[in-house]
Amino acid sequence: MVNTPLLVVVNSTSPYRTLADLLNAARAKPGELTVASVGPATTLHVAFEKLKRAANVNMIYVPYPGTAPATTALLGEHVTSMIAEHPAVVEQLNFGKLRALATGSRTRIESLPDVPTIAESGYSDFEIDIWWGLFAPANTRKETAAQLAGWFSAATKAPELKPKFAGQGFRPVGMCGTDFGLFLRKQYDEYGRVIREANIKGE
Repeated sequence: MVNTPLLVVVNSTSPYRTLADLLNAARAKPGELTVASVGPATTLHVAFEKLKRAANVNMIYVPYPGTAPATTALLGEHVTSMIAEHPAVVEQLNFGKLRALATGSRTRIESLPDVPTIAESGYSDFEIDIWWGLFAPANTRKETAAQLAGWFSAATKAPELKPKFAGQGFRPVGMCGTDFGLFLRKQYDEYGRVIREANIKGE
């Protein structure tokens, strides 16, 4: 249906102005820099582990029960950086309290045109978003499933809904049927590999 981008952010007082700055510092000080996010065992945690491996850096993951306490920790300079969904930090970005270094999306965020993607920052295969999809029981008739898919796909393209999506930080996608199935398989394989490599456990 829709997705929302992830961001790597730091405190506005941080010396790190780009993702390269942050990762280079992590290489210079292995095991000292920290990354907060909601977790453990969340998409945000997987995003951290994927970036950590792609960049070959030793950064410490600091899980929080929600974005609000993670943001508070970053504002208080208790952690070095944070990975968060865009809607959760947009106000702090607008007020100049946080600085966005990169987005995990394949494309830049319209409201943050100067913030590069992680892929643009040197990690070409990197792409992770938070997404919402709709599912039906496996035995649902094909005609019924196709009709439902048509209705929801049309809704994501409705002009009157575009500003409502944008206002909540959502991007309409409307991926259905076989395409959605292939997307799920790719996510399952990719996330599964990262989860096994990082030994991520649900809690």
